[in-house]
Amino acid sequence: MSGDPATALAVWRAECDRSREIVAARASLDATGTNIVTGEPFSLRWLPPHLLAGYARHNGHADLLRERIDGATGL
Repeated sequence: MSGDPATALAVWRAECDRSREIVAARASLDATGTNIVTGEPFSLRWLPPHLLAGYARHNGHADLLRERIDGATGL
């Protein structure tokens, strides 16, 4: 992937769309998938809070970087 923000955003949006398709194709959030790293099963019910926690961690990192650049806090 290039360093182009527009390209990165387009890739992210495409991945979000694909994720929504996968979830919509299941009968319920009790459907299971397989972790590609561990091979362990997980339910779709587990996935949204896990992803939200990951986004929250990364957003916090971005805030720290922005604060170092512009000195603004609490935005």
